[in-house]
Amino acid sequence: MSPFRRAHRFTRTPRRAAAIARTPRGKARGSAQISVPPPCTTCPVTPVAVVSLSPRGGSARSPSVFFFHALSSSRIIWKLVDSKTGYLTRSGLYKGLALVAFAQQGKQPSDKLLENSESQELPVPALGDLSEVTLLAQRLHRGNPAKLNHTYSDICNLDTIEVNLVPEKKGIFLKHVEYQVTSKRFNSVVYRRYNDFVSLYDLLLARFPYRLIPKLPPKKIVGADSQFLEERRRSLLRFLTLIARHPVVSEDPIVQFFFTYTGDETQHKIRDVFRRVPDEFATSELSSRAKELMPPETLTEFANSRDQVRVILLGISRLKHIADSLAIRSHNYAVDMAELGNQLSTLAAEQHGTGTWVTGGSSLWQDMKKGFHVISKEFNLLSTRALQQAVREETMVCERLNLLLDILVAHRMLCERHERGVSADHQRALSTMLSLKKRQMQGVIRGTDADTVEYLENKMVSQESVIANVELRNCFSLLCLHMETQLVHAHLEILATVLQSLVSVQIRGHSEVNIASPRLTQVLHFSTKLSQNGKYSNFVNFE
Repeated sequence: MSPFRRAHRFTRTPRRAAAIARTPRGKARGSAQISVPPPCTTCPVTPVAVVSLSPRGGSARSPSVFFFHALSSSRIIWKLVDSKTGYLTRSGLYKGLALVAFAQQGKQPSDKLLENSESQELPVPALGDLSEVTLLAQRLHRGNPAKLNHTYSDICNLDTIEVNLVPEKKGIFLKHVEYQVTSKRFNSVVYRRYNDFVSLYDLLLARFPYRLIPKLPPKKIVGADSQFLEERRRSLLRFLTLIARHPVVSEDPIVQFFFTYTGDETQHKIRDVFRRVPDEFATSELSSRAKELMPPETLTEFANSRDQVRVILLGISRLKHIADSLAIRSHNYAVDMAELGNQLSTLAAEQHGTGTWVTGGSSLWQDMKKGFHVISKEFNLLSTRALQQAVREETMVCERLNLLLDILVAHRMLCERHERGVSADHQRALSTMLSLKKRQMQGVIRGTDADTVEYLENKMVSQESVIANVELRNCFSLLCLHMETQLVHAHLEILATVLQSLVSVQIRGHSEVNIASPRLTQVLHFSTKLSQNGKYSNFVNFE
């Protein structure tokens, strides 16, 4: 029987599979117990602690914990069930359990044993307490680097960033603005220029070419008005928020330096300290395991996920356009109501005399002017509430959609970098390695903060053989794409919160308008009624 058919036999026999999976206590006298994690078809196989396999009838002794590779029987079982793919399939698990049961009976594990037992019920291994193994399996699942295992709430808990514009411009001849940057995680408050953000972006893009690095807002040389500065402040806030909440990038010393350094000339200092830092592939512990960790369907799923993200990006862009239109309409409505109230106030304050020669003895205009004063207050109230509505729509809807758009665009840029190939990155890494060796031979690694850089460079030297493998670099790039795509999908929860906020904001806005409308309606209705009856004097007494 071929190995494929033997494996298939375990998957298509539910009764046998259930019997093997059961965990009887005290089944085999003198037999040791084994702890096996629950079946997992997605996690890479990691050696799991087992107990020595004492044969039936053997001398009773206390079980000793070993690893798979420490026991000859365990090594044989592992070779029989290992599919050479880095993954333990369900059928492989059932096959391994049966072989463990044979080993506990004192038999040498082999495929022949399974073939001879084809017509019989397979033996059931004696399993121990699985609580520790269950916890281990949970830790392995959470610690699997190919899985994000983060919800959007977990991502938000990584850090909270604030970016505020400093009112006073700096500089003697060339004035520039500064931003107050606050990080909750680092408990820090620092002041940064726009060029400091540019240095951070350049360093992160070189350090993490296979990660989501959002783009910076454009720089305006002259004529930066208040509206432009506010839009750029919001863009910088979104940029730092995505960086500070990235599970990998946020742990890098470059990010910590940016949020904590309080000296002068940050843009030059951060470049001087980290200009020699190699890219992530050269120092990551996942580089040598990239081919093993990369799911086999990555190439197909990458193309599908890219198309999916492209469709989502188009849809979110359209939603953002609609949200902007809502905010603009609310703002324009606020402006119109304010202008209407101002014009009525101007008419109410008109000082020209209204003698008999002008009015023919009628007091209509004087009464109307006093009514204009009352009505103008109602329109000003409508303007204030419409402006508040516009602010809520911008902050609770538009800005959140902008954050989602930023990470979607970052994913598109990441895919484009991957499509351009890793050859340029590979040549750059080899050049960095050669330059590093020359500096080490000359002994020139010196200066402040050199310990962090030297640690990364030493790590790079220890992985020289890995760095020289361009195939591993390509696998590492695909593995990072796999993880970054999961990060994008975690951020899609923003859309749900945006829709909830949109509904609540619209309900609140309409309710506030409804509160102000009855008063205005009463005033207008009463004035119209008085005009029809010719009783203009009562109009002025409506307070």
